[in-house]
Amino acid sequence: MNLKLKKIPLSVKILVGMLLGVSFGLIAINTGLVEFTSNWISPFGTVFIKLLKLIAIPLILVSLIKGISDLKDKASLSKMGFSTIALYMLTTVIAISIGLSLAYLIKPGDYFPKDKQEALFEKYSESISEGQNMVASSESDSPIQFFVDIVPENIFFSASNNTMMLQVIFFSILFGLAIITLPRDKTKAVRKFVNSLNDIVLRIIEIIMKFAPIGVFALLASVITDVAGENPADSAALFGALGMYALVVIVGLLGVGAIIYPIFAALFSKMSYFKFLKGIFPAQLLAFSTSSSAATLPVTKKCVDENLGVDDEVSSFVLPIGATINMDGTSLYQAVAAVFIAQVFGIDLSFNDMLTIVLTATLASIGSAAVPGAGMIMLLIVLASVNIPAEGLALIFAIDRPLDMLRTTVNVTGDSLISVIINKFVSKQKKI
Repeated sequence: MNLKLKKIPLSVKILVGMLLGVSFGLIAINTGLVEFTSNWISPFGTVFIKLLKLIAIPLILVSLIKGISDLKDKASLSKMGFSTIALYMLTTVIAISIGLSLAYLIKPGDYFPKDKQEALFEKYSESISEGQNMVASSESDSPIQFFVDIVPENIFFSASNNTMMLQVIFFSILFGLAIITLPRDKTKAVRKFVNSLNDIVLRIIEIIMKFAPIGVFALLASVITDVAGENPADSAALFGALGMYALVVIVGLLGVGAIIYPIFAALFSKMSYFKFLKGIFPAQLLAFSTSSSAATLPVTKKCVDENLGVDDEVSSFVLPIGATINMDGTSLYQAVAAVFIAQVFGIDLSFNDMLTIVLTATLASIGSAAVPGAGMIMLLIVLASVNIPAEGLALIFAIDRPLDMLRTTVNVTGDSLISVIINKFVSKQKKI
């Protein structure tokens, strides 16, 4: 029996955990087990998320250093780095443009009933105030504060905080660059240590992922009960009012995942998109469950390495950067949300406002932490850039978590696709 369980693919186990989690959540709502779920089921999901976050920083630190140190020279690093960032920025701008276009054409804000606004404002006023305080604290910063924030003052402090991954990436790149610029005989011990450390980190990931089905079950059961609460009828009415907004976001995400990504795959990688999706399916399932690109990173790397044939030196460099700066799904959502809230408040956005949203959402996606809910905080900056009332954030709080799960899946899919494309590019360079 135990042998048969071992043969079941991880993706199937996670999928079963998802289905059981949704089923249990629905049963809990209708049988008065919401409090039981919150007290006895939800903590297992929290522990699973903590385990994934626990290994995220070590994985980024070790895999990036290893990936760069495995490169032959600085020229290889610069070519890979430029191509990676250029493709990430291109897909992000395309995603934002799709979101703006759909929101402008469909006008989801016109469908929102006015009598629901005050209730939402009151319910989520505390969360909105916290987000506003975070944004207000950075209003006096320099326009290029983003570049200042990349450089850490203390790498040990940065490594102790999952929201400072850009600083960890900066240090990892600097460390790896120092290794490849020194004679190989002087860095032999360090390379051997990093390689061994990388193997240890990967083994830890394998151990953690044995608990993925349980963690996913707990997470989805918790999400269902948190969204619906004790009264399914009230929740149904609320989701009905927000349905058009959610539909626009979902259509946009599907457009990116089903149209834009296949075009990129055909043009730049020559890989069958079906083969690509089959290879990253476990990572997509986990991304959907955790709503965190960073937490999914270990599985994403495992999928692209083993299922899609991406070289370790490529995935070790491209994926950690993508988990931090490539937020196609999040950027699209921010664009739709900004237009939706503006429409609810009767604010007409000019063409210049649209361009401002594109620029701000792109920069916000770069600075957004790869953790659940980070996109919501960054949305406040986008709203402020075009003078949309931040209180409008309350309009979309109730339905944000399910959409966060979907946009994180798109984020991870984009990261994986770019790693496949860069791998193809690097392979061609090696043949020349």
